[in-house]
Amino acid sequence: MGQIEWAMWANEQALASGLILITGGIVATVGQFAQWYLGAYSIFSAAGVLICLLEYPRGKRSKGSTMERCGQKYLTRVVKVFGPLTSNYYIRAFLHLGLSVPAGFLLATILGTACLAIASSIYLLAAIRGEKWTPIETKPKERPQVGGTIKQPPSNPPPRPPAEARKKPSEEEAAGVPAGGPHENPMPVTDEVV
Repeated sequence: MGQIEWAMWANEQALASGLILITGGIVATVGQFAQWYLGAYSIFSAAGVLICLLEYPRGKRSKGSTMERCGQKYLTRVVKVFGPLTSNYYIRAFLHLGLSVPAGFLLATILGTACLAIASSIYLLAAIRGEKWTPIETKPKERPQVGGTIKQPPSNPPPRPPAEARKKPSEEEAAGVPAGGPHENPMPVTDEVV
């Protein structure tokens, strides 16, 4: 059984919590809650938008393939610029925990805060296990060689029977001699010219 890559789980959890923080911040700001400025913090200043921008690009898995998110390559360049600040999961864990604290004092953003605290703990576990964020590098697609893809063209014209139903040629037929000897016509043929 393979080893779990915790950073993939933390990435999904943090992205979802960033979206939840943005939504809760909108509700708190528009609804003019008593501490609506914490809702504005959850949207604009740092928490929601920063977390979504940081977490949108997926990291490359150590084994297997990783599916890129739509438009991820543009934000990957931005995340790569900050180097160890964004690729180190210890820093991400403490950053997420720190960003979640102010939003925890408002009812509309408490769900996003809890989700972000969970993502922070998963990132801490990933960091302890030695995982690190590496960008997904797209390789240019190689065009297949036309002659290299076709092994042998089909010998029968279409429609072809399934492979199990096809008759395997015997050794004599392969040499040009039909199986069962020469063919004899059951009706006598006579040549009558009138």
